[in-house]
Order: sequence, then C-alpha cells, then structure tokens
Amino acid sequence: MTHPTTLITGVTQGMGRALALDLASRGGTLLLHGRNAERLDAVAAEVRAAGPGTTVRTYLADLSDLDQVHAMAARIRASEPYLDGLVHNAVAGGGSRPLVRELSAQGHELRFAVNHVAPYALTRALLPLLTASAPARVVNVASIGQETIDFDDVMMEKEYEGLRAYCRSKLAMIMATIELGAELEGTGVTVNALHPAHLMDTPAVRAYGLTPLTTTEEGVRPTVRLLLDPELATVTGRYFDQFTETRAHEQAYDTGARERLMKLTHDLIGRV
Repeated sequence: MTHPTTLITGVTQGMGRALALDLASRGGTLLLHGRNAERLDAVAAEVRAAGPGTTVRTYLADLSDLDQVHAMAARIRASEPYLDGLVHNAVAGGGSRPLVRELSAQGHELRFAVNHVAPYALTRALLPLLTASAPARVVNVASIGQETIDFDDVMMEKEYEGLRAYCRSKLAMIMATIELGAELEGTGVTVNALHPAHLMDTPAVRAYGLTPLTTTEEGVRPTVRLLLDPELATVTGRYFDQFTETRAHEQAYDTGARERLMKLTHDLIGRV
C-alpha cells in the first residue's frame, strides 16, 4: 500500500533521505523538499534510481523564511493535482553553537520557526489540496525531547540554549498536532506526531556533539507506519513513541496552553 502523492520535507540528509529511498520502492509520486539545490538534485537522482517506477519532483525552499514556505505551498497547489501524504521531517537541531541564539528571516527564534511554525504554516496552506485528496495523512516528526514552553518568553530571549529551544519547539509541534487533529475530525485528513527513534545518526545529532545510538532506518519504519498502515486510517491528533501511542509532555494536554500557542502561531503566520 502506498500514497499516490507524498511530500517529504528535509530530504537532503538524515532520516529524510532514508525515508525517501524507502518510499521510492513503493511507487506513486514523491515530492521532495530541500533548501540546497545541489543536494536536493543529488537525492532526487538517488530516489529515481531506487524506484524507477516512482515519479519524483523537487521543491526548493528555506523553511526558516515564511515567505519561502508560502511560495512553495503556492507552487505545490498550482502544480500537484493530489497530495495524500505530508511528512514534516525537516529540522533545526540543537546546533553546533548551542549558546548562540539564531533567528529566522522574520526575526523569530530559529528552532521554534523551523520546527513548529513552518510545518504548521505549510500544512495550513496545503489543507485545500489535502482535503480534496482525502483520505490523506500528515505526519509530524517530533521528538521524545520536550520541554515546557514559557509563554512569557516563547522566543527564548533569556537564558538561551539550542537543545532546550529544540525541545520546546518539538512540544509546540505536538500541541499543534492535537489541535489540528481535532479541527480536521471528519474531513478524512489525519494528523499525528511521533518520536521516530532515539539519537539517530544524523548531522543534527552530531552537530550538537551527541553520540548517535540508532540508524536512520530505525526511524523510517515507525514513520512509514503512521503514513501507510491501514489500521491507523482514522487515528488522529495522537503522539507516538516509535510504534506505541503514548502521552507527550503534560503541557500538551493543557487546553489553555494550546490555545495560547495557536493564537501566537496564527499571528506569526498571518492567519486570523
């Protein structure tokens, strides 16, 4: 079983590349996103070689710039007749200089922007295509690393540290998953989040100075399950630790906190 058309963000390295190569053998159409044109073209060539029967198209955008996110969504809506699967895999990790606070093009804290705001904005912009293609699935690649969001300092202007920023951004992604899952109930579009595997061998893990413990392939399997397993066709708004549905950080179930997060998020992406 495969989706006719699946978009994967962040395919130029790490789990995104491994996921694209896995799905290549299943046929259909793969839409591959990256921010570096040369690396994106190289991975697209690998994917085409791995799945000669699979159609591959590429989309270039830097997810740290919301203008590029919106522009890419517009290109996809104009070019693609269907979108049955969307995997938000692109990530800004803890960084190689974790005490240096980095900003997005719009001046937002970089990890919050790339790991939460950009995927939410892209999903929101592609909802007309997803709902028209239903049944469709959105898979948010989150993390077991989660930390309470301080709504008095969401952008972490005080006591900044990259891994802590990453953990807050991944909790924000899970909170948005719960909200969007509830909103889309009955539309045929499901939204779920997962921690794919612990400390996979990726550039983001190594850049922060951590020692990888698992392969990217270990993270691919539970991600593909959320995307394709018929038994999960109606499951939505949930968080999984690999193959097991489990509870995320307690703040994810605080309705007031989720409301504050979504209001802020909508303000940031310019949605009323």
